[in-house]
Amino acid sequence: MAAEFDLVVIGSGPGGYVAAIRASQLGLKVAIVERENLGGICLNWGCIPTKALLKSGEKFESLSHLKEYGLSATGASFDFDAIIQRSRGVAATMNKGIGFLMKKNKIEVIEGSATLEKGAVAPKVVVALKAGGTRAIEAKTVMLAVGARARALPQIGLEADGDKIWAYRDALAPKKLPKTFVVIGSGAIGIEFASFYRALGAEVTVVEAVDRIMPVEDEEVSKAAQKSFEKRGIKFKVGAKVTKVSKDSKGVKVAVEVNGKAETLEAEVCISAVGITANTDGIGLEALGVELDRGHIKTDSHCQTNVKGLYAIGDCAGAPWLAHKASHEGIHAAEHIAAYKTPNVHSPIAGCTYAQPQVASVGVTEQGARAEKREVKIGRFPFRVNGKAVAAGEVDGFVKVIFDARTGALIGAHMIGHEVTEMIQGYVTAITMEATEEDIHGIVYPHPTMSEAMHEAALDAYGRVIHI
Repeated sequence: MAAEFDLVVIGSGPGGYVAAIRASQLGLKVAIVERENLGGICLNWGCIPTKALLKSGEKFESLSHLKEYGLSATGASFDFDAIIQRSRGVAATMNKGIGFLMKKNKIEVIEGSATLEKGAVAPKVVVALKAGGTRAIEAKTVMLAVGARARALPQIGLEADGDKIWAYRDALAPKKLPKTFVVIGSGAIGIEFASFYRALGAEVTVVEAVDRIMPVEDEEVSKAAQKSFEKRGIKFKVGAKVTKVSKDSKGVKVAVEVNGKAETLEAEVCISAVGITANTDGIGLEALGVELDRGHIKTDSHCQTNVKGLYAIGDCAGAPWLAHKASHEGIHAAEHIAAYKTPNVHSPIAGCTYAQPQVASVGVTEQGARAEKREVKIGRFPFRVNGKAVAAGEVDGFVKVIFDARTGALIGAHMIGHEVTEMIQGYVTAITMEATEEDIHGIVYPHPTMSEAMHEAALDAYGRVIHI
């Protein structure tokens, strides 16, 4: 049987749909299989709708600070259902946009759940169609972009039920606003939901197993973040091992051990944010002999698996579990399949948390550099003395940069503050272009901008800072 497509992409999240578009641009005949909604989890139940919720929370919370700007308003309130509906509307709009892009790029969309079987050239794709029946597809290449789902810990009772224990989907579209929450996990997902619900007045306690929140971040940023979040009224239990989650008529009880001492936290709802599990089960990988690493698909530098004609990208292929990483991998894999010579650029992957304040980082942390026994130069600059930040009333936070002392190369950057997720890309570009301290020192930053703190931090690392 002749191949029906050059490429079949399974999964239409930010990795899958981007890969399909790029492959089509390069002249390949492409189909994409999606079991739920175009755009995947990120667009429909993750990155995009959470940002819509966070913006509503930010706008409402800012009303309590109007006096600082010489303003006043009375009777401030919110409509929780309208906030949720706005978020769902944003997701729906973006979903329609992906559908338009599929048509524009002549990509066939097949609605259904796919499994893989042995094929002549690449694995055969068998789709259980939403409309009923099945469709078997022979393709020259298959790309898995099947993503991941919220991790459950049934051994301690931490399984989402949509009522008293929520995963991210439940937290995005609840029927009512609870007054009290326990959030288990202080990564980006846990912190963002804690930030949103606190902005609407809920009492929130975040539980973290290690001794500081946001443990993947630079330790200095973690400490500053906890201090800022606590000022907003969020409570934290760090170094806390969750031993049991139980439910009763009133809500949930979360049993924890902190420094060997047992205590119980009570709330109406518990949000589980303890990580993800790759969607690699039940799709035929074992029968094909696909190599896995703790449930994630092992790939080479071109996103190829050990099975001929099979690629894997995004969350199902391992950390970091970020949409922009998936998109980058999807484009690279599509270009490799099409034999297009991809520029040899290895960009670091930035991490962003969209709480209040925001956190953004790229490259090595100070602790990581010290552990590797690298000689470093470190610079810092606080937003409290940045003109634009002071004028805007957004003085929380700072910029921290790490240079290799021997070569002058920028190797890490860490920020906390207002809209720093929009600023971090400047440092991503610098690291990608192998910028040194001389390059960054010589850049003219526009004034007044909060980005000037990026320049001053780099100057500070070499004793040249101007404004402190």
